[in-house]
Amino acid sequence: MAQIHTPLNFRNITVSGKIASGTSTLAKNLVEALDWEYVNVGAIQREFDRQHGIHENMQGASARSDEHERSMEQMTKDKLLKESGLVYEAWLGGFVAREVPGVLKVLLYCSEDAVRIDRVVNRDRISVEDAKLWIRKRETENIDKWKKLYGDHDFWDPKYYDIAIDTFSSGPLETLGKVLDKLGYRGNLNGNVAK
Repeated sequence: MAQIHTPLNFRNITVSGKIASGTSTLAKNLVEALDWEYVNVGAIQREFDRQHGIHENMQGASARSDEHERSMEQMTKDKLLKESGLVYEAWLGGFVAREVPGVLKVLLYCSEDAVRIDRVVNRDRISVEDAKLWIRKRETENIDKWKKLYGDHDFWDPKYYDIAIDTFSSGPLETLGKVLDKLGYRGNLNGNVAK
């Protein structure tokens, strides 16, 4: 268990960003550093998609009902309001939590789309063309659906977040350090964080 020597500035953390922006790496490193509970909404959605015959990389939020999307938003609000010690990874986590007190809202982005494409190629072992198609299709479908449900917002506008980090120029440990600093964490890191 991590040793925390001073009170923290926030009781929960949301980690948000587009595909292959580094959210999973950061979320897992935060869990390792803080010994907090990890909630991965993407994994919950993928399980829902598998149960309903939806191919996650060929279809986005448009394949899910409005009711399902709203239930995920409500789950996010409920958990962030009622629980503490959560690292909550979700595309819309920070946007949904914008009025929830005590939540450190982290936005990750990658200023070079070629790097995001390369990350998807290596992670999913697919071609560059497939990676480009999957990223464009999923992001476009999701944004269209969310605008219909929640209004015409830029869901990754830094104004909704407490900290925004470009993972093109900030590596995993540097990104982790920036978030821990914002959190007010003064403990020691163990050796299991991803570099």
